[in-house]
Amino acid sequence: MGPDRWEPAAFKARVDDVLHGFVSQEARRFTEIDAALGPVAEQLEATVADGKRLRAAFCYWGWRAAGQPDSHALVRAAASMELVHAAAVVHDDLIDDSPLRHGRPTAHVALREAVRRRPRAAAAAGSLAMLVGDLLIGLAGELFATSGLPAAYLSRARPLWSVLTRELIAGECLEILRTGRNPDTADSLKVIRYKTAKYTVEQPLLIGGALAGAGERLRGGFSAYGVPLGEAFQLRDDLLGLFGSPERTGKANTDDLRGHRPTALLAETWRAADAGERRQLRALLGRRDLGEEGLHAVREVMLRLDAPGRIEDMIAERTEEALGVLHGLDVPSHASDALTTLAHSVTARRS
Repeated sequence: MGPDRWEPAAFKARVDDVLHGFVSQEARRFTEIDAALGPVAEQLEATVADGKRLRAAFCYWGWRAAGQPDSHALVRAAASMELVHAAAVVHDDLIDDSPLRHGRPTAHVALREAVRRRPRAAAAAGSLAMLVGDLLIGLAGELFATSGLPAAYLSRARPLWSVLTRELIAGECLEILRTGRNPDTADSLKVIRYKTAKYTVEQPLLIGGALAGAGERLRGGFSAYGVPLGEAFQLRDDLLGLFGSPERTGKANTDDLRGHRPTALLAETWRAADAGERRQLRALLGRRDLGEEGLHAVREVMLRLDAPGRIEDMIAERTEEALGVLHGLDVPSHASDALTTLAHSVTARRS
């Protein structure tokens, strides 16, 4: 990747190289403790096998937008954001009992084979998956600390890690606490903001900026750009979760409905629904045996009430807001161009 030209595939390859090498080494050290840990180590490596590397990209461009040059040490620090994401995914899939991620069994499902002869094998596999997620959080801190950046740079950014984890876990807790309730759009947007938006866009940008010594105005701009863009990212994810192609998303279309999750898409449907439509939704939401017929029925209600259209409007509004902030910031043109491209790629995606 050239110093001033944003080449997403080349950047992803750099981050993948860091992640695969680092996690492979840690998995090997893990199995050296005892060979029985092999299946857990395999899942540790599987968590970083795929990914768009968006969080690393936002961290990288937080650094570059503050005027710093391309740096391999910075790429290593940025890659640590992906280990936080991998941990969140493992825990999220476990909480939601999701069977698939990237078209493959999720960690808690894959680990059932390792404990199949045990009583309560599913619970034991879930415990192992939880510990994989915990280990990933620890490894994220280790990769960040050993990135090769000067200690003074790292110390500027270290306090932001506690903010990132606090907000991420708060969002996950809010989703659990609000699951199964009558859907509410304001509540759903708050879950989105803390569970996804902040750790996907805002916090990586702020950490990259802090590493680079960004000033107060630029940091404020990162937040004003990052929060609405992160919300738009998750709103797109909710639409894809229900109306996207499982072959592209790697997840089942019925996950959000079976889990009766507090998505903004469901909240907008509920808000516009009449008494009969709400009765129909109540009969379908949260059913573990929900199949294609039930999925089709919920989709029909959503489309009739134009809930997907309102979510599209929310995505467009937030993307426009983020880009308006970005274009008002005094950052190098290559950073502005890259962050504009990233904004469109995270909100107009199909997977």
